[in-house]
Amino acid sequence: MSEVLTKAQQARAAARSLAKIDATTRNAALIKMADALVAEQNFLLAENERDVAAARASGTAEALIDRLLLNESRIAGIADALRTLSLESDPIGTITEGRTLYNGIRLTRIRVPLGVVAMIYEARPNVTADAAGLCLKTANACLLRGGSLANYSNISMTKVLYEAGLDAGLPLHWLQSIETTDRAATNELMQLTGLIDVLIPRGSASLIRTTVENAKVPVIETGEGNCHLYIHKGADPEIIVPIAVNAKTQRPGVCNAIESILIDDVVAEAYAPELLEALAKHDVLIHGDETIYGLAQGLEDEVSSKVLKATDEDWGKEYLDLEISIKCVNDVEEAIDHINTYSTHHSDAILSQDYAAVTRFLQEVDSSAVYANASTRFTDGGEFGLGAEIGISTQKLHARGPMGLDALTSTKFILEGDGQIRG
Repeated sequence: MSEVLTKAQQARAAARSLAKIDATTRNAALIKMADALVAEQNFLLAENERDVAAARASGTAEALIDRLLLNESRIAGIADALRTLSLESDPIGTITEGRTLYNGIRLTRIRVPLGVVAMIYEARPNVTADAAGLCLKTANACLLRGGSLANYSNISMTKVLYEAGLDAGLPLHWLQSIETTDRAATNELMQLTGLIDVLIPRGSASLIRTTVENAKVPVIETGEGNCHLYIHKGADPEIIVPIAVNAKTQRPGVCNAIESILIDDVVAEAYAPELLEALAKHDVLIHGDETIYGLAQGLEDEVSSKVLKATDEDWGKEYLDLEISIKCVNDVEEAIDHINTYSTHHSDAILSQDYAAVTRFLQEVDSSAVYANASTRFTDGGEFGLGAEIGISTQKLHARGPMGLDALTSTKFILEGDGQIRG
């Protein structure tokens, strides 16, 4: 029997046991898991260094290596997220509806675990802890398929978390990682109907597309992030550069970093030069339309050399690096049309003090998170007060946006009668 099938069957058995474990035990396990990460950080960092060294040797982009990298501060942050999660209200058993039907039957609707949650993800060892913690908090068994780039990191973190959970009284196989790097294992995981209740892909556009197109098990589509920042003619000039620089450069390899900037053409000459200079100072390569490219030619060489002529392909591209496209638009209507055409419906923002323009943008841009006068970098489960997130959904069914605890639950109806029969 294959590793994937064996672990999926074990996860199914563990899910039944987890559903019986009380919230106090699950919360105590989260604390033990957090403490174990800190206690075993030297082991985790050594295993992570193996992945980082191999990634650099193979020429992996630094933005992706940043996603892969662990250090003491990041491990402490991951542990703190688990501790915070332990303090969140337990969703399992929560009553979402209660009423008496016309026939006297008492109806209650409660939240229940999904069962077995599987994840496929790339180069993000922190996802291992996020997934394990969120699944445990919602009494779901967790089966992980990490990418080969972070294989040592994911396996070592799973080991530390799993053993801490066992010490806290969790059942065998409550958390597992598929360790083989054979790509066939991923394909097999996608086919396990009856064993996997939901599959969540988190990574590149190609990974998500492959999963959605080939999986037989239910999939929650998490988004690649072609996120936009629209600079309206009514924008406050003081916030344009700080927000644009933060949204692009703080962590360029994450899905909520902006990949494209739109700017009203009537203010392009006033605002674009300073924006181009600021981005160039942060070593951002800029793909500009004719107006932006032309404005750049009048700037210093260290700026103009960073600006290339954009092609149509640039408007729909998720760079995941220090690279961005900039286009001029006529007005808010054209900006909204452009975003709804090219956006991946993740996170998009407008900068404006014009109430009508802001209201229209927030209402008409069809994305899971829309912002006015703030960086898109806040699209994050922790930042939204969800404790943590298992991904950011760009689809509309079941869950949308950062997925916290409720997204990992389903509901069931409980009906209590006194002998009623249907005539």
